Amino acid sequence: MLQTAPDAVKPSRAKILVVEDDDGLAEEIMHELRKLGFAMARECSAPAALERITSDSFNLLILDRMLGNSDGLSIVESLRAEDNKVPVLVLSALNAVGERIRGLTVGGDDYLTKPFALGELAARVEALLRRPISERETVLRAGPLEADLIDKTVRRGARDISLLPREFRLLEYLMRRPDQVVTREMLLRDVWRYSFVPKTNLVDVHVGKLRRKIDASDEVQLLHSVRSVGFMLKVHV
Repeated sequence: MLQTAPDAVKPSRAKILVVEDDDGLAEEIMHELRKLGFAMARECSAPAALERITSDSFNLLILDRMLGNSDGLSIVESLRAEDNKVPVLVLSALNAVGERIRGLTVGGDDYLTKPFALGELAARVEALLRRPISERETVLRAGPLEADLIDKTVRRGARDISLLPREFRLLEYLMRRPDQVVTREMLLRDVWRYSFVPKTNLVDVHVGKLRRKIDASDEVQLLHSVRSVGFMLKVHV
């Protein structure tokens, strides 16, 4: 039986996403961590989790290793491929040494085997959240743009720019590829997580909104459209 963590743990304002398809276990985890002051959210599948992470900001993921017919580690691999360094605590009934090693090798930060005590889960969560931010890349720079990957804030020179979560994710993607042409297909696949390319102007609409925010009328234009291909964040003239 899962054991309850002590009530004396200091509350935190950190946001945690639980990716777990077992309703009972997910509810126990979320109830316990809410009591400790954490803001909780949940998804049940790998595609939904990746979509949620793209549109929202979390300080930690608690990830079940087996999600239906998919391996939860695919989420970790996708995040690390995009240089997303959000801490991940992997939960799994697979307790073989080789499985634990694989969970850490692909980019997991900690590995907890089932069954476990909620007190131990809470302790591991707090340990991961105490890990110095300096150990991870926290600020992204491209030309005059600066994006804080932890606070999700953006500046252009001395000007603060307010972005919605999806706009921030889009800008981050472009800032990691300065002076490179990025196609609509790349953005739909990597930012919107589509597994197919639908006929939609979704990308153009969001790029247009982003351009109006990062390129003021009296500033050198950074975000350019490349006819029939896609877009480019041009930071070197």
